[in-house]
Amino acid sequence: MAEFLFLYGLFLAKAITFVLAAAVATVLVVGLSRRGAAPGGLTVEKLNDRFRETAGELRRAVLGKAGWKKLAKQEAKERKAREKALASGTEQRQRVFVLDFKGDIRATAVASLREEVTAVLAVATASDEVVLRLENFGGAVHEHGLAASQLARLRSRGIPLTAIVDKGAASGGYMMACVANRIIAAPFAVVGSIGVVAQIPNFNRALSERGVDFEQVTAGRYKRTVTMFGRTTEEDRAKLREELEEVHALFKAMVAQNRPALDIEAVSTGEHWYGTRALELRLVDELGSSDDYLLAAAGRADLFRVSYRARHSLPEKIMAAVRAAAEQAELWIGQRRQERSLP
Repeated sequence: MAEFLFLYGLFLAKAITFVLAAAVATVLVVGLSRRGAAPGGLTVEKLNDRFRETAGELRRAVLGKAGWKKLAKQEAKERKAREKALASGTEQRQRVFVLDFKGDIRATAVASLREEVTAVLAVATASDEVVLRLENFGGAVHEHGLAASQLARLRSRGIPLTAIVDKGAASGGYMMACVANRIIAAPFAVVGSIGVVAQIPNFNRALSERGVDFEQVTAGRYKRTVTMFGRTTEEDRAKLREELEEVHALFKAMVAQNRPALDIEAVSTGEHWYGTRALELRLVDELGSSDDYLLAAAGRADLFRVSYRARHSLPEKIMAAVRAAAEQAELWIGQRRQERSLP
């Protein structure tokens, strides 16, 4: 009885969270629509200008009016000379295209990523570089596989790809990161988790005790195996394990192909490591942050941040917000169940 009440409480909490999230999302999106949402499409920002403006504000305060004018005049002279050299063709300056990917369970950012990669491929050459600032702790296999495939388009064209992990690239996130020619991670970034998991709550016993039958009609021996409401047999569990092992084998093969120096059996246990240990295991190539890397690159290259924002109707915005809130609620409930099961 206690177990049923706990499960029912979790289900009720999820339902209430979903309803509240829907209400909040509706209010927020309607408010935004009245003010006028930002237009969609491709946006390109030159990061060199942003860095220069940020540093300029501080220098202005530190150097004083006279010192600032002198420095600004010198920088303007150098910038003009550099632009003249570029225009005449006597100097070729590298271009670095910066992409951002913030993952979720369904890797919804892949819709923007494919547009950004397509745009970069239209202008980039092998002498340029793409930097991916990656924050992704994994989720659905096929969604993250598609995201990794988008990055593979860059490598297949010979364009150097650097993935920088400031917070985490685990599971599906590492599936994406391993495609890069080089991986840089912050010392405490979470890296790895080369494994596969399936978590499915089952309410069959609770329903049966209350005289509720669950009917499921299928055609095909393995059309449905482990479900939320059906009775799970050992054959069902064995089939699910077989499917997970198959996905795991594909995941390992992909990582091994892109990073042949790895001891794939040692790192494909499903564990994750922080950046310093990941470097020792060769999961990453360097330690560092995206801020340091881009600031250093700004001295030798032109940096362009490329981002794509899809145009969505109001109903699509509401459903996207509700879906994201529901996924977060489901993740929270799963974590609470896991904590409860710990000794």
